[in-house]
Amino acid sequence: MSTSTGRWAELALHPVRIRILGAVAGGRRTASDLAGLLPDVPQATLYRQIATLAKAGLLEVVDERKVGGATERIYAVAQGGVTPTAEALASTSTEDHARYFTAFISSLLSEFSRYLAREHVDLAADGAGYQQLVLHLDDEEFIRFAQGFAELVQPLLTNEPGRGRTARLLATILLPLTKEG
Repeated sequence: MSTSTGRWAELALHPVRIRILGAVAGGRRTASDLAGLLPDVPQATLYRQIATLAKAGLLEVVDERKVGGATERIYAVAQGGVTPTAEALASTSTEDHARYFTAFISSLLSEFSRYLAREHVDLAADGAGYQQLVLHLDDEEFIRFAQGFAELVQPLLTNEPGRGRTARLLATILLPLTKEG
């Protein structure tokens, strides 16, 4: 991604923009599709945030079609995704990392609150849950774990919506608990 880390954060770490990018991820969506997926977002706000993401290059127009007298744009997440590179993150200040992590956690809280606001909530039946695990891994074991996890998840990222599929949010956080000498 060519967007600087600071600019990326300013663009992507906005509550509505996070939801738009999540709704488009792995597929192609029109503004109308997004309005249906994000019914609590006012239409003017939605269109403004889509335009902001497209102008910044985080969303790209992959097709256009005539609908009545208007042109409907079809959006996809830009090539390379919306995650800053490892090099860009390595040069980010600890204060900025704290801001990014706060936005990340806030978006998870918002999604979980929307889930809990449903008329019927059944974590087991819905395939929802949350947990914390502590893994004791040396560097080699951690590398194998990370590679295996990536190999498991990567093919699933290309799944298109539909065909009885339910969009599911997977969020991961990995951090060392202690520094051992």
